[in-house]
Amino acid sequence: MIKLYEHPLSPYAQKCKIALYEKGIEFEAVLPDLLSGRTPSAEFSAVNPRLEVPTFVDGETSIFDSTIILEYIEERWPSPALLPRSPAERARMRMIEEVVDTQYDAVNWGLMEMLIFKRADGDLATKIIARAAEQTAGLQAWLERQLGTAKWLGGDAFGWGDLSVVPYVNASVLFGQAPKQGSKLAEWLARVNERPSVAKTTAAANEAAATGMAAIAGLVESGTFKREYRDHRLEWMIRSGGMSIVEQGLSRRTIRFSYEIR
Repeated sequence: MIKLYEHPLSPYAQKCKIALYEKGIEFEAVLPDLLSGRTPSAEFSAVNPRLEVPTFVDGETSIFDSTIILEYIEERWPSPALLPRSPAERARMRMIEEVVDTQYDAVNWGLMEMLIFKRADGDLATKIIARAAEQTAGLQAWLERQLGTAKWLGGDAFGWGDLSVVPYVNASVLFGQAPKQGSKLAEWLARVNERPSVAKTTAAANEAAATGMAAIAGLVESGTFKREYRDHRLEWMIRSGGMSIVEQGLSRRTIRFSYEIR
């Protein structure tokens, strides 16, 4: 049985799950213990030295990094295709994925730091949340231009771009930053959320958000679970005025950087 180590709230895991559902590939979803502060299991450590989700296991093959997982899924099970035929359009889908996986992820992640984990209050929180709202609007405008007059980001068929983008835009809805009503992006979002693959994935994410956020917030506050400030996320927080948040989190040991491979 194929395994996907994941967490329902991870947008990186969500896009891999949607791809597997779209291709009709059966898999076992496994939630590794990454929240308790205990050393991850030897089984998980063996398949991903970076100790992060998603991690994909197909027999003797283990793969980390969501983009590499998507590429493997597309090559291993080429039908139905998730990438367009044109090399130029394939590149465009991958660029869309890169933008949302870095810039959009950083904005949503930063909002979660503010709204769920209460990293700041008062004027600082207001400033950072306002900055996130501006960036969300810019990203959504860019995505609407990428959509143009097409039904899907890749044209006539649902695919790579759509499954990469929808976890982030759905998160924006939860944060009160949905696409403008009547916009083409809002119409796209309603359409994409009707797909069974997306609906199933989003339902799992919403359930996890409803039942687990308070518990995770407590684990972060106690320092049991440390939020990972890596590359684009760290940059976002600093450039948005949150340098003191980073310093405080490091001092209180509620923030970490990526694990070193040993």
